[in-house]
Order: sequence, then C-alpha cells, then structure tokens
Amino acid sequence: MVMRDPYEILGVERSATDAAITSAYRKLAKKHHPDVNPGNKDAENTFKEIASAYELLSDKDKRARFDRGEIDASGQEKAPERNFYRGYGDDMGRSKYRSYGGPHPGGGGFDPDDLESIFGARFRGRGSDMRYTLTVDFIAAAKGAVKRLTLPDGKTLDVTIPAGLRDGQVLRLKGKGQPGMGGGPTGDALIEVSVLPHPVFKRDGDDVIVEVPITLKEAVLGAKIDVPTLSGNVTLTVPPNSNSGRRLRLRGRGIKEGHQQIELKVVLPSTPEPELAAFLETWTPQDDNSPRDDLYREAKIEAAS
Repeated sequence: MVMRDPYEILGVERSATDAAITSAYRKLAKKHHPDVNPGNKDAENTFKEIASAYELLSDKDKRARFDRGEIDASGQEKAPERNFYRGYGDDMGRSKYRSYGGPHPGGGGFDPDDLESIFGARFRGRGSDMRYTLTVDFIAAAKGAVKRLTLPDGKTLDVTIPAGLRDGQVLRLKGKGQPGMGGGPTGDALIEVSVLPHPVFKRDGDDVIVEVPITLKEAVLGAKIDVPTLSGNVTLTVPPNSNSGRRLRLRGRGIKEGHQQIELKVVLPSTPEPELAAFLETWTPQDDNSPRDDLYREAKIEAAS
C-alpha cells in the first residue's frame, strides 16, 4: 500500500517549522491514540499513519531526502533513474571513466571490498539515530512505568518511563538505532513521549491539582471526605466555612517531591430544598458586606443601590 504524503497526513505545509510539525503531531496523536479510542480499528490505523509521518518529518535528514525525492513517504529508497551508457561517454562515445590500475584485469574499476583499504577510517562511522514517538497516560508519566513500543518493522522496544516525565520529553536509548559502518558504534533511539491529559488530575510543576466538589452543608459545617490521589483515595478534613476556590494541601502526594492541591468547589443541591429556602428567607447574616464588593472595587464601578 502506498503511504500518503506525510505533510498531508499531519495537515501542515511543506514549509512548516519543526515546532509546527511537532504541534500538529501531538494534537492528532492525542485524538486518535488507541487508548482514547478502545476497539476502534480505524483510529488505530490512523494513529499508525500519523506516527509514521511524524517519524519521517521529525528526522531532518529523512525530511530533506524526502523533499528532494530521494526516498518515498515510507522512508524507502526510490529506484534511481536509468541512464544510458552513451550518456557517460565523451564526444567520441568513449567512456569518461579513467583507469586507476590495480590487481583487476584490464586495470580499470575497483572492487567494493577495497574501499576500506583505499579510504580507511572514512568508511567507519557511528550509525544514525532513529526517532520514534510514544504516547503514555498521565499516571504512567507521573509515577513511572515500562511501556512497550512497536517499531515500524514489527520489532519492539521496552521503554522505561521515569517518574515525573513531562509531555514532549525525549528519551534516549543507547545503541538502539542504526548499526554503524565498518564496525562503527550503533546509533541511539530517540523517543519523544506525549502525555495524555487526565480527566481528574492536572499538573502544575510537580504539584497535582484536583478539583473536588463539596456540598453546602460540608462547606458550612466542615467534614471529612475521601479524595483521589495518584496512589489511591485518602481522607481529607474540610474546615468549616470553606468557600469555592479554597485549596488544601496534601504533602508528598504530588509528582516526585511535589504535593497535591485540593481545590474545593461548593455545589448546591440539584433538587429543591424547601427547608433550606425557608431558612434563608428569614436568615440575616452577621456580615452584611456583599461578596462582590472587591469585584466592584477592582472594576472601579459603584454597586447598584
């Protein structure tokens, strides 16, 4: 199957910067990743196509060779154009190649095996680095894990995700790239990791932010409630008279040495509460200041009378 143009797959122009290509890849990868679309074969195939396109365009050498038409969209060498022998001749049709002598009959040409003896260390070199992409969930990136990466040729690499890894971080696996030339060292595998967003946990540096809803009664009277953390639920004491937006800290419950911040959100009952409404009709608060006074002051307007 012929692979589509990688620029078209990522939805970028051929003049796109490296940053624009990376941004486009991350957006598409998070949308089509199999973990986000379980059981969706189309999404899985689309994700593989996106990953292959990014693998080619994120490698400056491969991208340049693709732009010059030397390799195709799958990274394979294109067949060279056929040239007629006469195209290599001079005006008399004779070959322009000179004879350099040597042990070969007729003294012309050379044996590829002689390259090392002729040019020496020029043909010994480190293998190329290979670039891959890997998407992991928020918990794996925060706590660390080992994830298996399937390469385009079907081989696999076990990638150790260090605790606290950030979105877009590149991991280097020594000796997992292309083999070297003439006995030179093997290149490395460079793996760019994308971290999927989590529906509950949000990252702020090494702190983890979690918004936790509480009832009006819990906010006024205080309460003990269970809250989620990266390591499971823990019990938290909500102080009396806690407003929405108040943050309570759980020490050491964040990423690495970070903490977890619990941001409270007061939620009113979803159904009518006649007794509560009747109480509020007759209740006169001791503090008669409006909670919007600061808002008016900062907006530099007067409150409506």
